[in-house]
Amino acid sequence: MKILENILFYLFLLVGNILFAQNPKIPVKNTFKELRSHYENMEENNQRALPFVNAYLEKAKKENNYDKIIQGYRDFIFFSPKREDKLVYADSCISYALNSKNNELISKAYLGKGILYYFFYKKYQPALDNYLKAYQYSENIEDKYLKNSIIYHIGVVKSYLGYYDEALMLFNECITYFEPLTIADIHPNLVFNNQKGYFNSLHQKIICYQQLGNHVKSDSLIQIGLSTLPHSQEFALEKSYFLKSKAVSNYYKNDFNLAIIYFNNALPELKKINDFTWFSVSYFYLGKCYLKTHRKNLAIPYFMKVDSIFQKNKFILPQIRENYEILIHHFHSVENHEQELHYTRQLLKVDSVLNKDFKYLSSKMHKEYSTKALLKKQEQLENRNSIGFNLLIAASVLTFVLLINLIYRSKKEKEIQQKYIELEKRIIKQNNQRMNTNVSMIINPIQKGKTEKPAYLIEEILQKLEKFEQNKGFRKKGLTQSQLAKKFETNTTYLSQVINEYKMKNFNTYLNNLRMNYITHELYHNPKYLEYTIEALAEDCGISSRQNFSDLFNEVNGIRPADFIRKRRELRQKESSISLN
Repeated sequence: MKILENILFYLFLLVGNILFAQNPKIPVKNTFKELRSHYENMEENNQRALPFVNAYLEKAKKENNYDKIIQGYRDFIFFSPKREDKLVYADSCISYALNSKNNELISKAYLGKGILYYFFYKKYQPALDNYLKAYQYSENIEDKYLKNSIIYHIGVVKSYLGYYDEALMLFNECITYFEPLTIADIHPNLVFNNQKGYFNSLHQKIICYQQLGNHVKSDSLIQIGLSTLPHSQEFALEKSYFLKSKAVSNYYKNDFNLAIIYFNNALPELKKINDFTWFSVSYFYLGKCYLKTHRKNLAIPYFMKVDSIFQKNKFILPQIRENYEILIHHFHSVENHEQELHYTRQLLKVDSVLNKDFKYLSSKMHKEYSTKALLKKQEQLENRNSIGFNLLIAASVLTFVLLINLIYRSKKEKEIQQKYIELEKRIIKQNNQRMNTNVSMIINPIQKGKTEKPAYLIEEILQKLEKFEQNKGFRKKGLTQSQLAKKFETNTTYLSQVINEYKMKNFNTYLNNLRMNYITHELYHNPKYLEYTIEALAEDCGISSRQNFSDLFNEVNGIRPADFIRKRRELRQKESSISLN
């Protein structure tokens, strides 16, 4: 067994239950090492270890040795098979740790209890409470492995609650610590522990990026994980996580058959450890893959398996809530109203479970069925007694959905129209300013500048910046401040100071604004640009990706590029129609 005390990422290391009525008498005079040698290599949840653990704990209590007492309770947690007993031993562990006044022991005890809530109960709120207590007691200790283990688990909860950007920061912090130690010249067991920490943190980063829709970054991390993972059975679980992530990636690339292969390769290990969270997600995506490939007869059983897992564990991730909407729609389409009603009720239960932990996520989640509408539909389905009544239900639901959709679209369209008008005013204003602006006006403020650099240097850099803007040098993809400084025959410090003081922004903001102002100007004045794809527009102004371009355009202009292009086309068509008449 590899450093039982330290493998916090192996969530299975925290387990326990005991019956001592017929335990053999074990001499307490044995040393702690001798007592542990009887059981430390046994598998987790093995009750045969418990008499030896009990003897170990009795000896520790007799000697009032807090380190050993806590180790005894940790061993009880590990070898006891019932999760209810594990929490009892975790509480005892915390109690003795607090009495010890040793912050490291206290921190480990709270972390252990948090992991129990996380892995065996999927109760994230009490898990987070214990993680935060563990973090509080870890602030002034030297065990960096423990500190990063706590940070990792806090990150897992943040990811679960939908705070993906915050979670990414925590996982990056963990990777910064764990990764160098995976190849360090230290004890092999320590290398092993840090490898576990590194690959689990990598997996959690992938989850965050996939949920944020950044598949370029998630794909890159999946490749790193699969290519650097040790070829050992001890890392079979981590491999299955990466295979599962690759399957999700293939689904979003519309490579459904390959996604099915990867999911099926990942599932055996996930089932082996009863990681119902991820094999539930796998079943959901398998169902969607079969739907996408027109094999509904294979898809529906997988969606039903997801519900079976939910019924057993009372837990589901919010991103697979759609599972129930698919089932409701399917059974409605085949006129199986009994099953339609069943899954409508199940969806209400899912929403109830999610709302307890997911106040943040539930408000953001797009729901095809609101709770009120679901309750009403359930009542109507239960009281259904005629074809005419069914038609009335369908008509009412359809009317309601269409009305809500119409209101939403109308409101959204008004917002877009207002944003377009505001941007158009700014474009016209900028055009007027551009006509009245010259180099001397830009250079004139030098006397009032705060920079201590010689005026001739400032003037020279400003002139070069003006030429750079006129020649549209900012359209070069991958342009850096260092490259531009080299081109200007100056250094980055001078260039940065001049841009900060005279352009009133940092280099990246300056460059992005130039790019966005350029492409916005072209879209407004040059009709052919309205026919370009978003990718082509990004390429034209030097932005590396479609997503970055859309985000920057929205940040600078207050409107998404697709909406601006659509409104501009509509306006030009109206103008053309008027001129023809």
